[in-house]
Amino acid sequence: MNKIIRNVTIVSLFAVGGGWLGIWLNGVTGNTQPPMESLGVLVWLTTPALIGLLLRAFGGDGWKDAGFGLNLRAGWTWYLVALLLFPLASALTFGVSLASGTISADGFAAQGLGAYTSAVGMMFAGSIMKNIFEEFAWRAYLTPRLNAAKIHPFVNHAIVAVVWWAWHLPYYYYFLPRADLQAATPYGVPAFLALALIGLLPTAFFFGELRLISKSVWTVFLLHGVVNAVSMPLLLNGFITSNNWASLIFSPTNDSIIMSVLMGVMGYWLYQYRMKRSS
Repeated sequence: MNKIIRNVTIVSLFAVGGGWLGIWLNGVTGNTQPPMESLGVLVWLTTPALIGLLLRAFGGDGWKDAGFGLNLRAGWTWYLVALLLFPLASALTFGVSLASGTISADGFAAQGLGAYTSAVGMMFAGSIMKNIFEEFAWRAYLTPRLNAAKIHPFVNHAIVAVVWWAWHLPYYYYFLPRADLQAATPYGVPAFLALALIGLLPTAFFFGELRLISKSVWTVFLLHGVVNAVSMPLLLNGFITSNNWASLIFSPTNDSIIMSVLMGVMGYWLYQYRMKRSS
């Protein structure tokens, strides 16, 4: 137990501090590249996963619960959950947002559904490498290791959410181009960061429960890609625009309150199902 907690603490500290280390490295090396193409962003992105892999190999954690197997024969239904559940939830909130007038979909009319489909494919492909490193850190290491320590699932996923959020902070403040951040944050950066923490709690619950019930990190890797691909182009590519502050609640993007609630509901459903199966 002490070994697990020690190793989880090490990974968490490197996750929280790796991005700031990357920013420092960019400063001392006189980096002239855009932040997203720098040595610093590589350090930020890879540090948590690499430390987790090292601790599995040399720190006594082992590989039994890493979830690197596909587990397709027993868990193919969970791949369908990863592929379909978020788009269905997003479509539901899109309809509610449009009907309530909190968003405008003029971008769809101007660009066409085909342009959105293309943007979804490009976003999914572009986020593959980032999501591998993220999921190898959070769902291939932190979630199963906390589970091995017999931490209650609710606490497990809350810890992962807070570490996950803290890991993102250097990205928001330094690595992410300011224009992209402003396009994704019509409510301002402070509100965005608060919503990010609120949203990551149920998201980590949903992602973590899918990881535990499927016994594979690849289901969550697929889910993470789907969430990014479906949600991010909506604002970044101008397919929707927010009409008022009510879009904080009603929006088809993954950082709205209604989507956070749906994520929590989906996570709780998976948790209940997993508990029934285990008993």
